[in-house]
Amino acid sequence: MEKQLTGTLALAVFAAVLGSLQYGYGLGVINAPQKVIQTYYARSLGYEFKPQDDEDTNLTTMQPEPDSIPAALTMYWSLSVAMFSVGGIISSFMVGFVADFRGRIKGMLVLNVLAVVASVLMGLAKMGSPHIMVITGRALMGFYCGLSSGLVPMYIGEIAPVKYRGALGALHQLAIVIGILISQVLGLDFLLGNEDMWHLLLGLSGVIAVLQSLLLPLCPESPRYLYIKLGKKEEACKSLKRFKGEYDTSKDIAEMQAEKEEAMKEAKVSLLRLVRSSVYRQQLFVALMMHLSQQFSGINAIFYYSTAIFHKAGVAQPVYATIGVGAVNTVFTLVSVILVDRAGRRTLMLIGLGGMCLCAVGMTVGLVYLSTYSWMSYVSMSAIFLFVIFFEIGPGPIPWFIVAELFSQGPRPAAIALAGFCNWTSNFVIGMFFPYVEAYCGQYVFIIFVVLLFGFTLFTCLRVPETKGKTFEEIAALFQKKTAPRPIVEAEMEQLKGATEA
Repeated sequence: MEKQLTGTLALAVFAAVLGSLQYGYGLGVINAPQKVIQTYYARSLGYEFKPQDDEDTNLTTMQPEPDSIPAALTMYWSLSVAMFSVGGIISSFMVGFVADFRGRIKGMLVLNVLAVVASVLMGLAKMGSPHIMVITGRALMGFYCGLSSGLVPMYIGEIAPVKYRGALGALHQLAIVIGILISQVLGLDFLLGNEDMWHLLLGLSGVIAVLQSLLLPLCPESPRYLYIKLGKKEEACKSLKRFKGEYDTSKDIAEMQAEKEEAMKEAKVSLLRLVRSSVYRQQLFVALMMHLSQQFSGINAIFYYSTAIFHKAGVAQPVYATIGVGAVNTVFTLVSVILVDRAGRRTLMLIGLGGMCLCAVGMTVGLVYLSTYSWMSYVSMSAIFLFVIFFEIGPGPIPWFIVAELFSQGPRPAAIALAGFCNWTSNFVIGMFFPYVEAYCGQYVFIIFVVLLFGFTLFTCLRVPETKGKTFEEIAALFQKKTAPRPIVEAEMEQLKGATEA
């Protein structure tokens, strides 16, 4: 009898999302010790620099540096933050190649070499030129995370039972926010976010990489990769039984056979063919818009404002309030894990985006009247927490795993790579240009996100199908219906023609 959840499946998912945990840790770890690291950079470069004694902050902001800080120091710090995203942008294009070259498991194993090297460079930063070693380490870690953020959802999406695919897929985002929260807590001054221990804080993610390297060899390879990509039926059956227990695998094999036949018709789908082909245009448009809605929702801008708002509200230690936001982030990602296979992806995206739109209105009202009514700061604080809650209910976790659901085996690696590139690039754009937009718009800056969120909500309502409980073939059929009246055979012939021309 088929078991939906087994110990082997739990181990495989846990081992995979350790890569997501590293991603979250890498995102958050640079924020808390900002002033400490800047001070150390200044000393190594021969500058006299002392951090300002304003409120403690747990976030790296792009605010203009004081005139007393040398331009070179500002440049090195900006590179220390930005190279993480640059590394992710570059490597996101390689997800498909790494996933198909030697498989999902071996791909994740090899990537850990990058993570360990990056951690060693940052952990030993005090022994050399700290700015060079940290920047190099952050670039390598970003390169690792760009690949990992594609491989992890792909592997989980392929091994998860249909009934639990959404919940298991959402664990990727849950691990990310847990990683951010861990980095925020460890980054407190009395723990590792001080002058003596900051380098260990940056290098600690290497421990996660070592743990994952020990666990991954115990996990089966993706049955879909073994059967559809390599044609190894017996190994695919063994893998299915390890994941689900002893049962008749004929139904799963038949489904994969159908998908394999479709993949053979599709030939090899490269990034360029994926973009140019009308067969996948609807799925690709939805996938990219889902990732754009995640990054351009304003979530990073909310975090940018949170510490200042908490300070104005009279919070003595804004850093602890920010950690509170991180804790809420984690709790409601867990709620999303529980709800996603019950309420459905589309429903949660609509609730999340719509709720965030209303919260952005509340943020705008709170910021505009903050100087007039002191109690407006509490309106803004409430809007921040509710904004984060709505984000983690839908737009946070769902875009990561829904891409794997929207595409069949042939175009899936290329689609995940392109969606990852879109996500990382959007993240970088927000980080680089939001401070300039905020300086121009002032307290009305969140009106931009109100408009964007309303647009994303409308798009989700009109164009995003529900994928809950559906097989990959059933999901593909939803989009084939939308491209009617053009016959499917005609579309397939176009693909075959494109393959022969290539």
